[in-house]
Amino acid sequence: MDLLEPATLVPLVLALALAGALIGFLAGVFGIGGGAISVPVFYEVFQTLGHAPEVAMPMAVGTSLAVIIPTSIQSARGHYLRGTVDVDLLRVWALPVLFGVILGAAIARFAQPQVFQLVFVVVAAVNATKLLAGGSGWRLRDSLPSRAMLRLYGAGVGLVSALMGIGGGAVSTLILTLHNVPIHRAVSTSAGVGMLIAIPGTVGYMIAGYGRPDLPPDAIGFVSLATFALTIPTSMLTTRFGVSLAHRLSRRWLESAFGLFLLAVCLRFLWLSVVS
Repeated sequence: MDLLEPATLVPLVLALALAGALIGFLAGVFGIGGGAISVPVFYEVFQTLGHAPEVAMPMAVGTSLAVIIPTSIQSARGHYLRGTVDVDLLRVWALPVLFGVILGAAIARFAQPQVFQLVFVVVAAVNATKLLAGGSGWRLRDSLPSRAMLRLYGAGVGLVSALMGIGGGAVSTLILTLHNVPIHRAVSTSAGVGMLIAIPGTVGYMIAGYGRPDLPPDAIGFVSLATFALTIPTSMLTTRFGVSLAHRLSRRWLESAFGLFLLAVCLRFLWLSVVS
């Protein structure tokens, strides 16, 4: 395959630009980093470029985390200006999340692609089921737990998010809504979680893949700089529109939209596992 041929290069560039637009929009609407879109798209792109699954999957995750850095910052800022970000909770989660991200990045160096896909599907499926069911019976308690338990949650969010290549929004939103946090506040705070995860996660994946001979020349470890550069412009353009829409939607509409989105992603990864 000649990657310089327009028939090959143009579709890849367009796919990354479209993925960037969706990543930014989803970051704004759902408080997620957009990894649920970027991971499968990047995985397909890297496989099209001829990389084996054991390289394509962690590189998709690592590059996704890199893209989440600017989109999560912009999304969190938009929600913060509307007064719906729980800053105190983000302070409690900061160090535990960092620990979880470092552990997840270390696992990434040795894990098989199926590990990433399984984690992604299980977490997203549980969250989708809860959201589509309207939350009835899906509550652990009526308020947030102790700080010690919150720190455990934070470490879990960091670990799972590093393996999934997301900003933690899907996981933290699930945790917060299970503790009776309103969906708009959960989504807004989850946007802030992305900032806690994306930077150390990106550095971790760079280190985890450093020195591997089977990576593309533009990559630093498991992060593709070319893919990052082609995705960021459109993602930054659409994030603000997503934030605006999130605060216009009713609680039920926002829950249902997020649930359907996560369900679609689950089905996509299950399909990949069947055909691969």
